Order: sequence, then C-alpha cells, then structure tokens
Amino acid sequence: MKLAELLEIRPGVTAVTGGGGKTTLLRVLGEELAAAGHTVLLCATTKIYPFPGLENLEDPGEQALKRALSSRRPVCAGTSVPGTGKLTAPSLPMSRLAALADYVLAEADGAAGRPFKAHAAHEPVVPREANQIITVAGASGFGRPVREAVHRPEKFWFLTDLEPGDPVTPEAVAEALQTEASTAWPPVRVLVNQAEDAAALAAARRLAELLPWPVLAGSLRKGVYTICSS
Repeated sequence: MKLAELLEIRPGVTAVTGGGGKTTLLRVLGEELAAAGHTVLLCATTKIYPFPGLENLEDPGEQALKRALSSRRPVCAGTSVPGTGKLTAPSLPMSRLAALADYVLAEADGAAGRPFKAHAAHEPVVPREANQIITVAGASGFGRPVREAVHRPEKFWFLTDLEPGDPVTPEAVAEALQTEASTAWPPVRVLVNQAEDAAALAAARRLAELLPWPVLAGSLRKGVYTICSS
C-alpha cells in the first residue's frame, strides 16, 4: 500500500507539522499522488527550501500555476524570502490554491532539522482550509537529550518538565503533542519517521499507545511502514 493511502491523504489541503522529515514527506506524497494522475502543489505556510529536480515557481499567478500543474508532476510554489534561499507562502490565497490543484501539501512548521518540535504561540501555521494534519516525529530523537533532539527545547521543558539534558521519551512526546493540540484543528495523524530498527519501532509503538490519533511508523528513506494504531 502506498504511503498516501496509509495516511489517508484526502483531496484538498493537508498541513504537515512536527520535525524529522516533513519536507521529505511532502516530496514522497507529492510524487505518489502525481504518479496516480493527480495535480499536486507543494508549498509552505512558514518557510521551505525549493525542491531539487522539481519545478519551483516564485509567486506564480493562477495561469502560470495551472500550466505547471498540467505537467502532472508535483509543483512547488511560494514567495522568495530574500537572503535565505527559501520560499514562504504563495501570494495566492490557500482557497485558490486548493481550487487549482487536486492536492495541496503545505509544510506548516519549521524544526531546524531536529527530530521533534515544540511550538511558540504563533506555531504551527495550519491553514483554515486544511482537512487533515500529519504530524511527523523523528524516531532518531528518542533517548537523546532534549537540547539536541527538540527544536525550541525551552517550550518542551514547559510542556513536559524534562530538563535540557534529560533523554526524550515517548511519554514526553505524547504529552507535548496532546497539550499543544488545538480543538480547532482538523483530524490528526502521526508519522514516526526514522523508525529503522527494533528499538525505534518499539518507541513508536509506545507513543501510539499514548496518543488518541492514528500512528504510522517507518522510514521515508526506505519506504517501509508499520501501522501502530488506527
């Protein structure tokens, strides 16, 4: 079964949050959905690097975006952030983007390359048009000190009482995710990426026991996945 099916990605807008592989997830899902004949737009509500090998459009108008999407390959669009090499949200409203593409996959978070993410008050930036959130967690962070594994470790400490030098546990991640979740959000699913050995998979399964949402674990790099809860 393809990853898009396992995560039950729906037409419309999907917001991707967390850490440990968000951008890779966008690309994997985008290529799967495009290969199935759908039009797919990759973008961000925060900031994202352009995708190598894909068409990356800077602030396209509707007609330019339509032409690019007609290639039936994933297309990335956004507004250039001077001096960073990154793109932020396109100027076209999310509602228009959703009308132009079958699927809009929006990275709604930044984690500075860390496996886990705790959020400031203004994060994540989930579009109101989103019909689903996929939260990514990197299994490589389990057992590592909070200061190394978590983006915004001071926020994680506030949520979990773990000190910067304490190891990250599934229990702490579950507590942080549930405390930060908003009742205004659409349905949530969790992908535990980087679960490439028995210990990582065991941690993912423990996390699944503690969360009220469906959890999938596996490796975006290897393309192998295990349903932990549904």
